[in-house]
Amino acid sequence: MYKVKVYVTLRESVLDPQGTAVKNALATHRYEGIQDVRIGKYMELTLDESVQDVDSTVKEMCERLLANTVIEDYRYEVEEVVAQ
Repeated sequence: MYKVKVYVTLRESVLDPQGTAVKNALATHRYEGIQDVRIGKYMELTLDESVQDVDSTVKEMCERLLANTVIEDYRYEVEEVVAQ
């Protein structure tokens, strides 16, 4: 079994109005020194042993469904989990 952690973030060239709102809210609460805030998505997938090529399967899922590759970047980590 495999546990996959997928991180999706807006590309640096894309404006992040949600991140700006969070940054402004933090400043309102007197948190200082915050240069920038970028909001993203985090997903955990569990794949069973029947998946032949985990890396290409996850890459395909990210590019077709989990991330909008026009405006978002993604990265993922695969961890093999030993069933107990």
